[in-house]
Amino acid sequence: MSTSERTADTPVLTASEKKALLRIARETLISYLQGSKIPHYSFSEPGLLQKVAAFVTLRRRNGELRGCIGRIDVADPLYRTVQECAISAATRDYRFQPVRNVAELDDLVIEISALSPFHRVHDVNEIEVGKHGLLIREGYNSGLLLPQVASERGWSREEFLRAVCMKAGLPADAWRRAELFTFTAEVFSEED
Repeated sequence: MSTSERTADTPVLTASEKKALLRIARETLISYLQGSKIPHYSFSEPGLLQKVAAFVTLRRRNGELRGCIGRIDVADPLYRTVQECAISAATRDYRFQPVRNVAELDDLVIEISALSPFHRVHDVNEIEVGKHGLLIREGYNSGLLLPQVASERGWSREEFLRAVCMKAGLPADAWRRAELFTFTAEVFSEED
Protein backbone atom coordinates (compact mmCIF):
# COMPACT_ATOMS: atom_id res chain seq x y z
CA MET A 1 0.00 0.00 0.00
CA SER A 2 1.41 3.37 -0.96
CA THR A 3 1.88 6.27 1.42
CA SER A 4 -0.87 8.25 -0.34
CA GLU A 5 -3.31 5.37 0.20
CA ARG A 6 -2.41 5.29 3.88
CA THR A 7 -3.10 9.00 4.23
CA ALA A 8 -6.56 8.45 2.74
CA ASP A 9 -7.33 6.13 5.66
CA THR A 10 -6.94 8.93 8.20
CA PRO A 11 -10.33 9.87 9.64
CA VAL A 12 -11.74 12.98 8.02
CA LEU A 13 -13.52 15.33 10.38
CA THR A 14 -15.26 18.58 9.53
CA ALA A 15 -14.38 21.76 11.39
CA SER A 16 -17.67 21.55 13.31
CA GLU A 17 -17.02 17.89 14.25
CA LYS A 18 -13.55 18.79 15.56
CA LYS A 19 -15.02 21.66 17.56
CA ALA A 20 -17.73 19.34 18.93
CA LEU A 21 -15.15 16.71 19.99
CA LEU A 22 -13.06 19.31 21.80
CA ARG A 23 -16.20 20.65 23.53
CA ILE A 24 -17.24 17.09 24.48
CA ALA A 25 -13.79 16.41 25.97
CA ARG A 26 -13.83 19.59 28.07
CA GLU A 27 -17.46 19.19 29.19
CA THR A 28 -16.78 15.56 30.11
CA LEU A 29 -13.77 16.54 32.22
CA ILE A 30 -15.69 19.28 34.01
CA SER A 31 -18.62 16.99 34.74
CA TYR A 32 -16.41 14.09 35.83
CA LEU A 33 -14.29 16.23 38.16
CA GLN A 34 -17.40 17.78 39.71
CA GLY A 35 -19.10 14.51 40.52
CA SER A 36 -17.75 11.55 38.57
CA LYS A 37 -20.60 11.70 36.04
CA ILE A 38 -20.02 11.28 32.33
CA PRO A 39 -22.39 13.36 30.18
CA HIS A 40 -24.55 11.57 27.64
CA TYR A 41 -24.75 12.84 24.08
CA SER A 42 -26.64 11.87 20.96
CA PHE A 43 -25.18 12.67 17.56
CA SER A 44 -25.93 11.99 13.92
CA GLU A 45 -22.76 13.53 12.43
CA PRO A 46 -20.85 10.73 10.66
CA GLY A 47 -17.42 11.89 11.86
CA LEU A 48 -18.45 11.65 15.51
CA LEU A 49 -19.86 8.16 15.01
CA GLN A 50 -16.76 6.64 13.35
CA LYS A 51 -15.24 3.73 15.26
CA VAL A 52 -11.59 4.76 15.18
CA ALA A 53 -8.70 4.76 17.61
CA ALA A 54 -8.02 8.07 19.34
CA PHE A 55 -5.80 9.77 21.89
CA VAL A 56 -6.45 12.77 24.10
CA THR A 57 -3.44 14.84 25.14
CA LEU A 58 -3.58 17.44 27.89
CA ARG A 59 -0.96 20.18 27.97
CA ARG A 60 -0.48 23.13 30.25
CA ARG A 61 -0.81 26.47 28.48
CA ASN A 62 3.01 26.70 28.56
CA GLY A 63 3.19 23.53 26.42
CA GLU A 64 4.19 21.13 29.22
CA LEU A 65 2.62 17.67 28.92
CA ARG A 66 0.02 16.96 31.62
CA GLY A 67 -1.42 13.65 30.41
CA CYS A 68 -1.94 11.54 27.29
CA ILE A 69 -4.03 8.39 27.01
CA GLY A 70 -5.60 6.67 24.03
CA ARG A 71 -7.47 3.62 22.86
CA ILE A 72 -6.44 1.60 19.84
CA ASP A 73 -8.98 -1.22 20.11
CA VAL A 74 -12.34 0.49 19.83
CA ALA A 75 -15.94 -0.56 19.44
CA ASP A 76 -17.50 2.75 20.46
CA PRO A 77 -18.19 5.86 18.40
CA LEU A 78 -15.37 8.42 18.32
CA TYR A 79 -17.13 10.86 20.65
CA ARG A 80 -17.39 8.14 23.35
CA THR A 81 -13.74 7.17 22.86
CA VAL A 82 -12.79 10.84 23.28
CA GLN A 83 -14.79 11.03 26.52
CA GLU A 84 -13.07 7.95 27.95
CA CYS A 85 -9.61 9.09 26.85
CA ALA A 86 -10.11 12.59 28.25
CA ILE A 87 -10.97 11.20 31.68
CA SER A 88 -8.06 8.75 31.54
CA ALA A 89 -5.57 11.42 30.40
CA ALA A 90 -6.63 13.61 33.33
CA THR A 91 -6.82 10.95 36.01
CA ARG A 92 -5.00 7.74 34.99
CA ASP A 93 -1.75 8.68 33.25
CA TYR A 94 0.75 7.07 35.64
CA ARG A 95 3.39 9.70 34.80
CA PHE A 96 1.39 12.49 36.48
CA GLN A 97 -0.66 13.19 39.57
CA PRO A 98 -4.38 13.07 38.68
CA VAL A 99 -6.18 16.31 37.87
CA ARG A 100 -8.30 16.73 40.97
CA ASN A 101 -10.35 19.86 40.44
CA VAL A 102 -12.05 21.86 37.73
CA ALA A 103 -9.89 24.94 38.43
CA GLU A 104 -6.82 23.15 37.01
CA LEU A 105 -8.65 22.70 33.69
CA ASP A 106 -8.36 26.46 33.09
CA ASP A 107 -4.60 25.94 32.59
CA LEU A 108 -5.00 22.91 30.30
CA VAL A 109 -5.32 22.73 26.51
CA ILE A 110 -6.96 19.66 25.00
CA GLU A 111 -5.56 18.01 21.87
CA ILE A 112 -7.26 15.10 20.09
CA SER A 113 -5.62 12.66 17.68
CA ALA A 114 -7.99 10.51 15.59
CA LEU A 115 -5.95 7.61 14.20
CA SER A 116 -5.98 5.82 10.88
CA PRO A 117 -5.90 2.03 10.72
CA PHE A 118 -2.51 0.49 11.49
CA HIS A 119 -0.28 -0.74 8.63
CA ARG A 120 2.48 -3.30 9.09
CA VAL A 121 5.96 -1.95 8.31
CA HIS A 122 7.97 -4.14 5.95
CA ASP A 123 10.78 -1.64 5.38
CA VAL A 124 11.63 1.10 7.90
CA ASN A 125 12.33 3.44 4.98
CA GLU A 126 8.53 3.60 4.58
CA ILE A 127 8.34 5.54 7.86
CA GLU A 128 7.95 9.30 7.37
CA VAL A 129 8.88 11.20 10.51
CA GLY A 130 6.23 13.79 11.33
CA LYS A 131 3.61 12.02 9.24
CA HIS A 132 3.53 8.53 10.73
CA GLY A 133 3.09 7.38 14.27
CA LEU A 134 4.58 4.08 15.39
CA LEU A 135 3.19 1.08 17.24
CA ILE A 136 5.54 -1.73 18.25
CA ARG A 137 4.62 -5.13 19.67
CA GLU A 138 6.79 -7.97 20.91
CA GLY A 139 5.41 -10.60 23.25
CA TYR A 140 3.48 -8.86 26.01
CA ASN A 141 5.23 -5.54 25.39
CA SER A 142 3.83 -2.79 23.22
CA GLY A 143 4.34 0.93 22.83
CA LEU A 144 2.90 3.70 20.70
CA LEU A 145 4.12 7.16 19.80
CA LEU A 146 1.87 9.65 18.00
CA PRO A 147 3.12 11.25 14.76
CA GLN A 148 3.55 14.69 16.35
CA VAL A 149 5.93 13.38 19.04
CA ALA A 150 8.84 12.86 16.63
CA SER A 151 8.32 16.29 15.07
CA GLU A 152 8.07 18.05 18.43
CA ARG A 153 11.33 16.47 19.57
CA GLY A 154 13.18 16.83 16.27
CA TRP A 155 13.89 13.11 16.05
CA SER A 156 15.36 11.28 13.09
CA ARG A 157 13.77 8.02 11.93
CA GLU A 158 16.34 6.04 13.92
CA GLU A 159 15.68 8.06 17.10
CA PHE A 160 11.93 7.59 16.61
CA LEU A 161 12.39 3.82 16.29
CA ARG A 162 14.55 3.66 19.42
CA ALA A 163 12.06 5.79 21.35
CA VAL A 164 9.07 3.59 20.52
CA CYS A 165 11.08 0.55 21.64
CA MET A 166 11.90 2.21 24.94
CA LYS A 167 8.25 3.25 25.38
CA ALA A 168 7.37 -0.45 25.10
CA GLY A 169 10.04 -1.43 27.63
CA LEU A 170 12.07 -3.16 24.91
CA PRO A 171 15.75 -2.88 23.98
CA ALA A 172 16.47 0.09 21.69
CA ASP A 173 17.01 -2.16 18.66
CA ALA A 174 13.89 -4.33 19.15
CA TRP A 175 12.30 -2.69 16.10
CA ARG A 176 14.53 -4.93 13.97
CA ARG A 177 12.64 -8.08 15.04
CA ALA A 178 9.33 -6.92 16.60
CA GLU A 179 6.03 -6.25 14.87
CA LEU A 180 6.09 -2.62 13.79
CA PHE A 181 3.13 -0.61 12.48
CA THR A 182 2.62 2.91 11.17
CA PHE A 183 -0.48 5.05 11.25
CA THR A 184 -1.43 8.63 10.55
CA ALA A 185 -3.58 10.91 12.64
CA GLU A 186 -5.83 13.89 12.30
CA VAL A 187 -4.58 16.09 15.13
CA PHE A 188 -6.43 19.17 16.39
CA SER A 189 -6.53 21.17 19.59
CA GLU A 190 -8.29 24.00 21.34
CA GLU A 191 -5.45 26.27 20.24
CA ASP A 192 -5.90 25.63 16.49
